[in-house]
Amino acid sequence: MGFALATPVAHAQDKGLVGVAMPTKTSMRWIDDGNNMVKALTAKGYKTDLQYADDDIPNQLAQIENMVTKGVKVLVIASIDGTTLSNVLQKAADKGIKVVAYDRLIVGSKNVDYYTTFDNFSVGVLQAQSIEKALGLKAGKGPFNIELFGGSPDDNNAFFFYDGAMSVLKPYIDKGKLVVRSKQLGMEKVGTLRWDGAVAQARMDNLLSAYYGKDKVHAVLSPYDGLSIGILSSLKGVGYGSPKQPYPYVTGQDAEVPSVKSMIRKEQGSTIFKDTRELAKVTANLVDAIISGKKPEINDTKTYNNKVKVVPSYLLKPVSVDISNYKQVLVDSGYIKEDQLK
Repeated sequence: MGFALATPVAHAQDKGLVGVAMPTKTSMRWIDDGNNMVKALTAKGYKTDLQYADDDIPNQLAQIENMVTKGVKVLVIASIDGTTLSNVLQKAADKGIKVVAYDRLIVGSKNVDYYTTFDNFSVGVLQAQSIEKALGLKAGKGPFNIELFGGSPDDNNAFFFYDGAMSVLKPYIDKGKLVVRSKQLGMEKVGTLRWDGAVAQARMDNLLSAYYGKDKVHAVLSPYDGLSIGILSSLKGVGYGSPKQPYPYVTGQDAEVPSVKSMIRKEQGSTIFKDTRELAKVTANLVDAIISGKKPEINDTKTYNNKVKVVPSYLLKPVSVDISNYKQVLVDSGYIKEDQLK
């Protein structure tokens, strides 16, 4: 009798290779993004080539070139510097490879087909509203001293975060209810290259010694948890964080575990949660639609002009998190496990 060859049911058909280029492993957030992307794409029957570039631009370029050579069908790229990829993306386009910018917009290239991200202007608005609420600005309280930090000037998102925050804070600054004692405003003055916490800490040290001898700082706009931790270290170094001298209200973003622990210890005031599991899911659906010849789902065709074209985008909603709702938003959703916060 002949043997029928059993085909293993669990083995999804191989629909092709997808390249996933991530910037760095120094932030937990990107490690999660990479893992989530691989999981979501594998579930849909794709093979993946996931690479991390250690925040090194030539490294990321080489990794993407390698993916193009390997013949990936789609490139998903979270760029280190959104301005440096034009040549390699032209090579990709010549081979018919579609490009999805992941969370960070790639600028200056016509060969960016889609963009998946969070509503980045909203992120800044939420950060500023948490300051507004903590200080009672709507009720007319003040004046309060505030210092402003921006993200990395080579990351397009940093400008959206800053502009979103300033849309809320500027009226209070104009009325004198918020005072920036250093007078440092605008991304060219407040940006923090490569989102580096040590750079933010050093700048906070300088601000405190130059402008806050007898005066106290009441709030710090920080666009990212990694910066917030550095800023809080600086404040601790000059005596903040005691009953007599409480910490100013410091914002953040990404709901990283050290910052959630910091919120529980009543140090950091708030963070912004961007559910990267959802971002990976949306991106995987987009990739699948591109490769299957279906129409990809997008919900924004106006906001993201990369200096060459408006890139069709899918924007997800960010959520403001503080001590009052972190359990429900982060722990109950399984994003962070309770024992990670011990």
